[in-house]
Amino acid sequence: MTEEISYQTITSAKELSLFCERNQGSRYVGFDTEFVSENRYRPELCLIQVATDSEIAIIDTLAIEDVGEFWQWLVRGSHITVAHAAREEFLFCFRDCHQQPKKLFDVQLAAAFIGLDYPASYSNLVSQLLGSYVAKGETRTDWRRRPLTDRQLQYALFDVVHLRDLYEVIEGRLKQLKRLAWYIDEVDLWMEELVKTETEPQWQRVSGITSLNTRELAIVRELWICRDAEAARRNRAPKRVIPDDLIVELAKRGSSSVSSFKAIRGFENRVTRGISREISEAIEKANGMAKSELPRKLPRGKSMNLGLLGQFLSTALTVVCRDQQISPAIVGTASDVRKMAAWRLGLLKMDEPPSLVQGWRAEIVGQLIDQVLNGAIAIRVGDPKSDTPLVIEYLSDPGTMGE
Repeated sequence: MTEEISYQTITSAKELSLFCERNQGSRYVGFDTEFVSENRYRPELCLIQVATDSEIAIIDTLAIEDVGEFWQWLVRGSHITVAHAAREEFLFCFRDCHQQPKKLFDVQLAAAFIGLDYPASYSNLVSQLLGSYVAKGETRTDWRRRPLTDRQLQYALFDVVHLRDLYEVIEGRLKQLKRLAWYIDEVDLWMEELVKTETEPQWQRVSGITSLNTRELAIVRELWICRDAEAARRNRAPKRVIPDDLIVELAKRGSSSVSSFKAIRGFENRVTRGISREISEAIEKANGMAKSELPRKLPRGKSMNLGLLGQFLSTALTVVCRDQQISPAIVGTASDVRKMAAWRLGLLKMDEPPSLVQGWRAEIVGQLIDQVLNGAIAIRVGDPKSDTPLVIEYLSDPGTMGE
């Protein structure tokens, strides 16, 4: 039976303030959150679990009107902030104080740089790296309900009690492999991309728009802005306000007439009621823009299958990554490999070099594609009973491939 965790529950602003004050000099802060996100514009934060050098606590964010002091505490000081798969945790913090957690160490992301699968669950990391067991069983809990049972709270706490040990093990291996700088570069890039999703319109992520002309793209952009504002106002998932496919259909038609909307099959059943006027105004605004105000046409990605060569390159990447003790999934996808090969062969023009020849990725696979294309690499079966039965054989000097 799993041993119960001793903790304190923080349910008032005063208790939260005292907690932050007591732990101001903590070297380590591990934290996790429980939230409900279904059909909402933004997830509703229900709990924060936190473990410091000396305390473990659960902060009831539904009982405390403003937990901003916690986020301010998290971004100050000199502590290491440890979390697992910390996308939402990062965003909760950034939305509150427009800063990032101090020295964020995401154990899921970092574990990929020491050869573990990516993305690895928290329980798998604890099992593989610490030899411990994490209780399961409350994955469908409605964290808004009160009171929560002790079983539910204990389940939530298991997500933070092992974070410090995971950090120490993973950081130690990163240093041994001389990859701590790689991880820092990657997590910085990851946080930068998250900030962009929060601060810049993401209309280019609407599916099915690559074939649209610039005027139609302007309509998509204005409809996205309209949808996002309405979703925020109603606290509703944006695609439940106007689905992507209807945004594309409205853009193709280009009419700002409300009657023309209703002629679209399923429009009234799939679009939030009462926003036809806003939709009309968005389309009218886009139609009135000068050519200089229109967005650039989106590049259409070529299909770069490359046949057997593409398959061989993907296999070579996997073998190299396993040999170098790094997760292939964090390095690049099969599509990334094909794109790089097509770029090398002059079949694909790009504004900037592919990701696989930039930064730390270049140290892993920078020369791999060239060596494959030059016939300098062969892949053969080593030990067919091994977890990694394939090995790379260099038919000529491989050069340096990174430490």
